[in-house]
Amino acid sequence: MTQPKSVFIVLSAIAIAGCTSKKEEEAPVEEAVVVEEKVAVVAEEPLKPLPEMGKLNMEKIVLGRKLFHDTILSGDGTVACSTCHALDHGGAEPRKTSTGIRGQIGPINSPTVLNSSHNFVQFWDGRAKDLREQAEGPVANPIEMGATWEGVVKRLQGNDKYAAEFAALYKDGITKDNVTDAVAVYEEALITPSRFDEYLLGDQNAITAAEKKGYETFKDVGCTACHNGVLVGGGMFQKMGLVNDYFKDRGTELTEADLGRFNVSKNPAEKHFFKVPTLRNVELTSPYLHDGSRATLEETVRVMGKYQLGRDLTNAEVNSIVTFLKSLTGKLPDYARVTVR
Repeated sequence: MTQPKSVFIVLSAIAIAGCTSKKEEEAPVEEAVVVEEKVAVVAEEPLKPLPEMGKLNMEKIVLGRKLFHDTILSGDGTVACSTCHALDHGGAEPRKTSTGIRGQIGPINSPTVLNSSHNFVQFWDGRAKDLREQAEGPVANPIEMGATWEGVVKRLQGNDKYAAEFAALYKDGITKDNVTDAVAVYEEALITPSRFDEYLLGDQNAITAAEKKGYETFKDVGCTACHNGVLVGGGMFQKMGLVNDYFKDRGTELTEADLGRFNVSKNPAEKHFFKVPTLRNVELTSPYLHDGSRATLEETVRVMGKYQLGRDLTNAEVNSIVTFLKSLTGKLPDYARVTVR
């Protein structure tokens, strides 16, 4: 899913300029009118509220939740999806890069799984088109979960509880595709609306005056060139070090992971391009960046200003933006944390 080179040129130009880019039951008529009015309030804003979720398949969510937290998916029974996507850490991990089976250290920081169904692609390099493809990869990766899908399916088939649950939900029972589907359905339901969504939908009192000022600063300095839409990111690839050379200044040896999108497309023009991360729940997901090199949100905002926008942000600007970003911290749905059966 390679972006044409011309797209990156346009995106780069936008970022440098600092411009913004890109029910279960029917509601009563009067409620529908209110919703339309609220949407109209935010029609011209670069950030958009999370859409309401449709009908939920709670049986699949419960099964997917169980699998997400179960080490049965790993080769030696020590690693689960939740090992690198901790709900108590904003769906990300508190380590610089991932730790997989047998203590192996991965090459990149795990992005948050929360709200990830709204990403335009999955993984930093976009190698998975959706959450089902994303769920498939780590299981068979030798330094992540270190299993084989054949082995995983056999282990699950040998578990009476899993066998019964899959038989009730899938005609063909336990297969790789059905396992990844159940995990993806659970992940799709990990939506975290925040106070800022309430503000976008018309509640002027949902965020503070300082947070409103921070949002204006966020727009004024040019952050919304890439961090826009429903996820405040997640909608495009962009070069790390667009204006200044991030990797040269970092002062450490380049890794394969630093090549980003190039590892998938093999297009030299896409070296160091990464999917722009969502900023939802970013208050919780340190350390930051694909290499996990920044410990604080303040430091990360300053780095982004320098290397993506060519701006030396003042302390006041940094603090104001961070204040706004904290308004994006949302609430997990109750079913996300229910004790695994």
